[in-house]
Amino acid sequence: MGASAEVRARRLADSAALVERLAASEDPVLAYKASLLSGQDPDSATARSMRDRIGGSAMSTALLRVLEQDPKTLHHTYRKWQGPHWTLTCLAMIEHPEGDARLRPLVGRVHDWLFSTHFLESPLTVVHPGQEDRVRHCASMDGNAIWSSVRLGLEEDRTREAVDRLIGWQWPDGGWNCDKRPEAAHSSFQESLIPARALWAYGEAHDDDQARRAAQRVADLLLPRRLLWHRSDGTLVVPDWAGTPGPDRIHYPIQFFDVLFALQVMADLGRLGDARCSDALDLLESKWQPDGGFPLEAPTTVTADHVVSRGSYADWGPSGRRRTNPFVSLAALAVLRAAGRHTADPRA
Repeated sequence: MGASAEVRARRLADSAALVERLAASEDPVLAYKASLLSGQDPDSATARSMRDRIGGSAMSTALLRVLEQDPKTLHHTYRKWQGPHWTLTCLAMIEHPEGDARLRPLVGRVHDWLFSTHFLESPLTVVHPGQEDRVRHCASMDGNAIWSSVRLGLEEDRTREAVDRLIGWQWPDGGWNCDKRPEAAHSSFQESLIPARALWAYGEAHDDDQARRAAQRVADLLLPRRLLWHRSDGTLVVPDWAGTPGPDRIHYPIQFFDVLFALQVMADLGRLGDARCSDALDLLESKWQPDGGFPLEAPTTVTADHVVSRGSYADWGPSGRRRTNPFVSLAALAVLRAAGRHTADPRA
């Protein structure tokens, strides 16, 4: 059940106040994202100037420490989460300015990795005889590389090749899967949302209907499951992540499959109006905090000033089921706004 009208009105007012405070933040990342949520035209001179300042922000500066890594460490392109692959993804998440020439070597390294012999062979890519229509591959890798290249304005000629290959590897039911077992017959939600976001971004940037149709096939895969639940018995779809909370909790900043990210991708694809998103939207709303924000319930990184497993040079804010996280709050409120459930201006 959703919140009462009185509670909803109070939450909307509190959220509007939170967005206003964040729009005045000294952190360029938060200020820019909050200004867009408040209705700022991203193509306006003011918005462009705000985004340019992100390049000198504490978060961008921290993430760009990847450029200081020694060659041996930097060679690990997919290192969780401080290698070039994830650095570019995180920079795209915080709206780092487009066309930053410092990032081109990282983009080149990621593309070299995508098209390496190692990447296309077992164990990263497996094709069982008679199952050529179900290439077993972690398509989220390709997806993040495509998405970050588009969002950062750093595409290469090989970006188009990566798009075509990803579409060619799409499973019959519309997604992708890296499960190497021959008996695996259905797509993985964990591996399908990131490629969908990437193909949609590429399709929009290049007016490419083929890429957009491929992205929409993922929506058609998830929507009959109401994004998060099995059709057979209504239980939550829980990927096999050892020790990781289920997708009913908000994971951030590394996102694969959870309630917030699924809804963010549906927002990108223009599918939030589908009634089958309602349960996931209700679940997201249930996490609304008294101050109008949303929590980071399942942090996916550890802030560190050196290379560590699942580390990030950047600080992604507080975590805890009853603590508001500004980055998560702006992402969640953007989803609710796109769904017609929130406005940054309570007078609207």
